[in-house]
Amino acid sequence: MLKSGDWQLMKPQFDFYLKLLKNAELRTAVYWQHRGASFTEQIENFGLPNSAEYAWKRPAGYDKGMEYNAWLEYEWDTVLEFCLMMLETERYAGQDISPYIPLVESCLTFFDEHYQYLAKQRGSKALDADKKLVLYPGSGAETYKMAYNSTSTISALRTVLTRLLELPDTYLTAEKREIWEAMLHRIPPISFRSFDGRPTIAPAKVWERINNVESPQLYPVFPWGIYGIGKSGLDTALNTYWFDKDVLKFRSHVGWKQDNIFAARLGLTDEAARLTLLKLGNSGRRFPAFWGPGFDWTPDHNWGGAGMIGLQEMLLQADGKKIYLFPAWPKTWDVHVKLHAPYNTTVEAVLKNGRLESLNVTPESRRGDVVNRLQ
Repeated sequence: MLKSGDWQLMKPQFDFYLKLLKNAELRTAVYWQHRGASFTEQIENFGLPNSAEYAWKRPAGYDKGMEYNAWLEYEWDTVLEFCLMMLETERYAGQDISPYIPLVESCLTFFDEHYQYLAKQRGSKALDADKKLVLYPGSGAETYKMAYNSTSTISALRTVLTRLLELPDTYLTAEKREIWEAMLHRIPPISFRSFDGRPTIAPAKVWERINNVESPQLYPVFPWGIYGIGKSGLDTALNTYWFDKDVLKFRSHVGWKQDNIFAARLGLTDEAARLTLLKLGNSGRRFPAFWGPGFDWTPDHNWGGAGMIGLQEMLLQADGKKIYLFPAWPKTWDVHVKLHAPYNTTVEAVLKNGRLESLNVTPESRRGDVVNRLQ
C-alpha cells in the first residue's frame, strides 16, 4: 500500500494498534511491573492474547504474561512491522504521524525494559559484557524457538530505532533522541554462520528447536532493509538465500511464504520471476485469486499479499534517496508501471521490447535519483 499510494487504507490498521495501546501497557505493568506495550502474536480486538493461543490449560506457576504455545512463545515482533509502516507513511507521503509516536516509543520501551528485566531474573547484570541487550528467551519468527539474540528481532529494533531517529526534529525532543540513540547502541549485532565455507546470516546466536518453516535469517533483507541491492554485505545475504540449508528446505511460493520478495530485494531476477509467477498463478478455483488453503485457509489473503509485494519489489525499490527502477524485472516482460517512492515521489515507466520507452518522475527534481537497473 505504500508503493500503490493507498495511505488511507493503512490507517484503520494503525488505529487498531493505537486504540489497544493502553491495554498493552497495562498488560506489561500487571504481569511484569515494568513499562512498555506488550503486543503478542494473535491478539484480540481488545489487545490481549487470543484465548485459544494463550491456552486455557496452563501449568501451575507458568508466567501469566506468556502464551502457553509452542509457536508463539516470546513472539513479540509483529507490532514492530506496523511501527515501521507508520514511520514509512511519513517518509513516503509526508503525513503527520505524531499520533502514532507514543505507540512506537512504547513498543521500543517494552523490548528495552523486558529483556533487562529477564536478564536480572537470571543474574545480577541487565546487559552483557559489551553493554548490549541479551534478547533471551526470544523467537526467530515462529520457527527458531527459545532463541538467543534472534536476528529478526535485532533487525526490527535496529531499523525502527534508526527510522525514528531520522524523523524531523518536530517529532522528538532532544531528550527523547538521546534515549533512543542510547537504546540503538544497546542492540546486539546480527549473528552469522557458514555453509561450506560461505558466510551467511544466522537466524539467531543459538536456539533450542525449530518449530515452523519460516526463514527469519532473511528478514534483514525484507522487511527490515538492512541488506539489499547497493548495500554492504549483499554477498552474505545472497549466500544465505542460496546456501543456508534451512532456507533451501523451507523455500516455497505457498501461503505467506515470502521467498519471492527476498529474491526481488536481492536482485535475483530469474528467481523472483519464477516465484512470483507461481505466487500469482490462477488458483484453479471459480475465483482465480482465491488462493489457499496454504498453511491456513481459503481464500488466503497472505498468499496474494506476498505475491503483490514481490511484484512491486521487482519493479521498484528505494534505498534512502536512491530509487532503483526494474531492480529484478525480466527485460522480456513488457510493462507500464506507476508506483510511489519515498519523499512524495511517483515513478511512471513504460518498458517495451526490452527498452525503456518513457520515464516520468514527479517531482522532476527526483529524476536524478532514479537508477535504471536494466542498463
